[in-house]
Amino acid sequence: MTITAAEQRLLDDVTLDLPWALVETFATMHRWMPDDVNKAADVIAARLREAGVPVDVHAPEIYLSIPLSASVTAENVEYRAKPPSSSLPSPHGVTGKLVSLKANPKALRSYNRDIKTLFGGSIASVEEVKKLVGGKIVVMQGFGNPALTSLIEEWGGIGLIAVNPGIDIHWGTCTTIWGSPDLQDMGRKPKIPVIAVNNPNGQKLIALAAAGGECTIKTDLLEGWFVQKVPVVTIQGTDEPEKFALVHGHYDSWEVGVGDNATGDATLMELARVFWKNRKSLKRSVKIAWWPGHSTGRYAGSTWFTDAFALDLDRNCIAQINCDSPGCRWATSYHDTRAFSESAHLAADAIRDIVPDAVIATMRPPQAGDYSFNNIGLPSFFMLSSTMPEALRHEKGYYDVSGCGANIAWHTENDTLEIADPQNLLTDMKIYLLSTLRVVNAEILPFDWSVTADEFLTTIDTYQKAAGALADLSPSRAAVTRLKSALAKLDSAPIPARNTAIHELARILVPINYTNQPRFRHDPAFTVQPLPTLAVAADLADMTDPHLRRVAGVELMRGQNRFIAAIEAACRVVERAAG
Repeated sequence: MTITAAEQRLLDDVTLDLPWALVETFATMHRWMPDDVNKAADVIAARLREAGVPVDVHAPEIYLSIPLSASVTAENVEYRAKPPSSSLPSPHGVTGKLVSLKANPKALRSYNRDIKTLFGGSIASVEEVKKLVGGKIVVMQGFGNPALTSLIEEWGGIGLIAVNPGIDIHWGTCTTIWGSPDLQDMGRKPKIPVIAVNNPNGQKLIALAAAGGECTIKTDLLEGWFVQKVPVVTIQGTDEPEKFALVHGHYDSWEVGVGDNATGDATLMELARVFWKNRKSLKRSVKIAWWPGHSTGRYAGSTWFTDAFALDLDRNCIAQINCDSPGCRWATSYHDTRAFSESAHLAADAIRDIVPDAVIATMRPPQAGDYSFNNIGLPSFFMLSSTMPEALRHEKGYYDVSGCGANIAWHTENDTLEIADPQNLLTDMKIYLLSTLRVVNAEILPFDWSVTADEFLTTIDTYQKAAGALADLSPSRAAVTRLKSALAKLDSAPIPARNTAIHELARILVPINYTNQPRFRHDPAFTVQPLPTLAVAADLADMTDPHLRRVAGVELMRGQNRFIAAIEAACRVVERAAG
């Protein structure tokens, strides 16, 4: 696309003055203990009001698990450690024999629970891994994560030690509960202690496991319900003020968390200032929100907002745009840009218009970040922002991390002011502003559901190929083909009817592609396969137990029914709009 004169006027208003001052302030403020988090919210609200931007500050109670300390002792040597958020507190220690498992690092990063994917065939079955793990403390290279923690617990392990890749220890989280728990979630709170150690010490523990040694791990965490502040700016549009785009990111961090996520907080503040100044230029509204509880509550802030304002989001939110880790040191590439299929062209075009020579690739967002809106069904794009070019990352010998523009200071004490880059931040702020502006000012909502239908067809074909004669997904394929044909007629619909259809399609097609749970509930924090109600088809060939295969067949039948019903509902939406 080409930047219009109206868009350029807003882009020219973007400066570093207000946002960089916030980055410098947050670089001096710890933002993980509840009181410190609320002080940071007060800073955000005060800076906005000083800039003339009105802000509402909500104060919900959310559930947090805050790491305090951890250690591992083996052969009379105590090693430094960190407990991830939601580890079982074990201040008196848990002692057991060590066992070492080796998994695929990429699978660990994706929060995958599939044994074949995790271990690449080196472990054949659940029964085999239970014999290895039962009653022992597991030590593994990588980052402790929710999927792995839940598996170790299910396999009978009594503890988990994650051996981080470098000399630093990274904070993280290990619960599959998304946000504050409800009655159905409570049972998934981890029941084993989990710790992370650095690589040199972890290698000693792996060697000790090979020699049949044992260790004691201790964890101490502060857990409970805490009042945490949620600043929200609402900038009303002129034509359809009830409709809005939500731009958001977390302001709690580990230590001072500059690249994750003070730079994101600064970006949101500058967007609020520029959009407020130019509010008469907006057709639809913009909401900008800063979340607590991202790091210590597994997205508890954004999940609270989703729950508290669910019906308004359902009726009126036209897109959610996540802002995490923009403007970091050496982060000049966009090869890891996250976007739903229907939104990918919008994200890529905005990047390309601001950075014409950018390397851009868009891909499916993982079940992570503050993507707390999938079960409502919101078109979505962006998660992490610009990142380091892969060649530069390899040249520096950096391992793969999930933020800070690929700087390995991510989730450590080293995520300080030097991780931010003012010029990269200026670039990323303009990308966020331009893409948001193109959502709220579009005459026709810029989400291409025919691209999503193509994605569905590719997914179905992949599952069918894996299943072979064990499954018949042709009814699902036929349903999507009918939808694709119907979508071709949508271009001729009147604009109001077309926009209504695009909005309603999101409420159907996003949940069926990204969630297992019913709408208005939250899926666990581990990998959701594309079209999850059909995904079991890909596993049938690996099921040698006839009973298990038949059970899976029942699941697939029910899942295919749900999928086809959703696609037929989408067809009716399109046909109604097209007349």
